[in-house]
Amino acid sequence: MRRGMLAVAGILLGGVLHAQRASVQATVQPTEILIGEQAVINLKVITPREKSIHFPVYEKEIIPGIEVIAMLPPDTTIENNVMTLNFRYLVTSFDSTLYHVPHIPIYDGSDTILSNSFGLKVTSPQLSDSTLAYLELINKGETDSIDFNLLQLNDIKAVREAPFVWTDWLWLLWIVVGVMLLLALIGVVIYLVLKKKKKGYFFKPPELLPAHLRAVNELDKLKQEKLWLQGREKEFYSRLTDILRSYIWEREGIQAMEMTSGEILHAIRKVAETDSVCDNLKQILTTADLVKFAKYKPYADENDLSMVNAYLFVNQTKEDDPLPDPKQDGRGTGDNDPKKAKE
Repeated sequence: MRRGMLAVAGILLGGVLHAQRASVQATVQPTEILIGEQAVINLKVITPREKSIHFPVYEKEIIPGIEVIAMLPPDTTIENNVMTLNFRYLVTSFDSTLYHVPHIPIYDGSDTILSNSFGLKVTSPQLSDSTLAYLELINKGETDSIDFNLLQLNDIKAVREAPFVWTDWLWLLWIVVGVMLLLALIGVVIYLVLKKKKKGYFFKPPELLPAHLRAVNELDKLKQEKLWLQGREKEFYSRLTDILRSYIWEREGIQAMEMTSGEILHAIRKVAETDSVCDNLKQILTTADLVKFAKYKPYADENDLSMVNAYLFVNQTKEDDPLPDPKQDGRGTGDNDPKKAKE
């Protein structure tokens, strides 16, 4: 009984140890090739994940007659702690025979494991009956010369030119397009340089409106939005004062954007021609300060008055329109001189 239990335990232990070893299977595709053709020998190794597999490296031949052209990198897959590796050898042969490979060894870090045996058949090209008959005459010495036509051995053909394809000349089209673009760019640069030399600028600068006209345009936009009717008095007065501050800076050169309302009024009194200019601006700035800082709720007529005073302030301080040039309207040239007209 005891011996039986030991035997069963030994069998189970041997099965576990065998399951933990790597297994290797060798195959070749195709199994038959002509002289000089190529085949692929694949080694499929199934091993526990922790094993490190070493494949044999062949510098020239696996066995005499089977030459190794290249060793391809392995493909590895891992599933449930089981690793599967496929290692391939690209081989060829130049002797026609049936080769037998007894095994290919691998090393798993502790043991050397041998693959199964396999065969590779290498055949010669099939010769015609006339060629075989002529070879027989040569072997018997019944002919002194060799006729390559009878042997059906043809000389190397001359190099032929490839047929004309339009895509082969596409690079020439790109060169032409590139040259045309370069010439066009040079032409544009020359035109711009001549234009700057003649007019003083490359591109016509946008027409800049006088400060008072830009201020009036901004006031028109603000008036059309009617923010005070939407309960947005604070936003209305902030934009209104910003418009006037920008106008004062552009018109008088006063840093109104960085000044308090009192500082702005003090600076305007120095340049204003009438008291009404300061009065109009004071009403706007005072109401704006109350709305922005004291949460004052102005009446509807106060908002209308602020808008009217803003227009009045801009119109009272705007730059005078330039006088017309006498030369442009014909005056001063003598063409419209009354004395000459009478003559």
